[in-house]
Amino acid sequence: MAQLQAVSSYSSSNLNFRRPKPESSPYHDKLYWWRKLPLVPELGTWGSGINGQAIFYNNGSLVRNITRGHRNQGIQAVVSNEKETLTSGAPKGSVLRGKLNKVVLAYSGGLDTSVIVPWLRENYGCEVVCFTADVGQGIKELEGLEEKAKASGACQLVVKDLKEEFVRDFIFPCLRAGAIYERKYLLGTSMARPVIAKAMVDVAREVGADAVSHGCTGKGNDQVRFELTFFALNPQLNVVAPWREWEITGREDAIEYAKKHNVPVPVSKKSIYSRDRNLWHLSHEGDILEDPANEPKSDMYMMSVDPENAPDQPQYIEIEMVSGLPVSVDGEKLSPASLLSKLNEIGGKHGIGRIDMVENRLVGMKSRGVYETPGGTILFAAARELESLTLDRESIQQKDALALKYAELVYAGRWFDPLRESMDAFMKKITETTTGKVRLKLYKGSVTVAGLESPYSLYRQDISSFESGEIYDQADAAGFIRLYGLPMKVRAMLKKGI
Repeated sequence: MAQLQAVSSYSSSNLNFRRPKPESSPYHDKLYWWRKLPLVPELGTWGSGINGQAIFYNNGSLVRNITRGHRNQGIQAVVSNEKETLTSGAPKGSVLRGKLNKVVLAYSGGLDTSVIVPWLRENYGCEVVCFTADVGQGIKELEGLEEKAKASGACQLVVKDLKEEFVRDFIFPCLRAGAIYERKYLLGTSMARPVIAKAMVDVAREVGADAVSHGCTGKGNDQVRFELTFFALNPQLNVVAPWREWEITGREDAIEYAKKHNVPVPVSKKSIYSRDRNLWHLSHEGDILEDPANEPKSDMYMMSVDPENAPDQPQYIEIEMVSGLPVSVDGEKLSPASLLSKLNEIGGKHGIGRIDMVENRLVGMKSRGVYETPGGTILFAAARELESLTLDRESIQQKDALALKYAELVYAGRWFDPLRESMDAFMKKITETTTGKVRLKLYKGSVTVAGLESPYSLYRQDISSFESGEIYDQADAAGFIRLYGLPMKVRAMLKKGI
């Protein structure tokens, strides 16, 4: 279980989370859409024991542990000093869109999520718990989040390290399946959203929240990915999507809103790209990329060097795989996240994994994105090459056909769909024998196979050799060709009246 950190934005606070019996809440069996419904009474607070160790911070210092609770016991954390307790909620005299008790917000510290914090408080009269998932976006992305969350008006910042879970339970299944969306996209953002949303559901239960929120726009795929996960894991949670409700129409409006509410944001109106980074990839969208006729600027890339500037000497690496999943690099056994990090470093140095594509979004429009996936590109090459040794023709064809649908489901946010889970069981079974070692050559943006070996190899040199052997008699090919080509021969005879 990933470590959970609870960071209070209140200098003095008494937090009491109580979980009533489910039937005691009049809303326990209903899903409410606050944008469409009139004001309703405040929902009961839900809570549960915090799984794992939780740490409560005040002004950057450890104050005390929050003890593990049980299902029907409350969790209480007491932090105090000289300052008064702040009260969240809407300003007096404002009109609420709906009344919520506590909202868990997917928080990055960027522009969108920074302005959502005060907006939620103003429009829903609720406390806001900011949640940040560490999925490998880098330590710089996590720095200063406590101060930003406090300045925005959040009552807590919760951070969970999800890197190992992300790679092990989400990336590796897609790798094993060979899931690639529209011939190019290795699903970096698509895989990250369900692991983040899953953690948000857990945090909502732990802090007694009755709603979750995200900063996804109404034009993108991520809103679907988040909300389908919420539906699948806790359909009782309310979902607030500010970009589908507020009057802010773009990033410039959001910047003005932030300035008006004294919310610190890391961008200005001259901000260039919209980026999403995790341990698997880095995506770039916006600005000049919105015109497919424009070539990406060389200084845009962050995970990989320009292939033209990559080393003039190739590098050879060996990846060992067991049942379709990587376990070591150059003989060194590594955890899933550590293995991927190492390959990102190696691949990035050689300019591996740059993709520029126009893709079909789930909501119907086309969009352009540029992706850097150095380690992932290496792993996909290794898995594909090893399968050529361990899978027969029919198995490869069927696996490739299902991989298209698998990728489509992941792209569309249907990670917890029974169909994907069933397909995953097939992929796990079909790759049982995909075990062995793959030697790859990395050179100026390219990945090529340099050697394969497997104890389950279906390749037999004594059969494939041009030299005559005992197993394969070349004379047998004549009869095979006559039977295999019989339908074509009969059709030609019909046309000629024979």
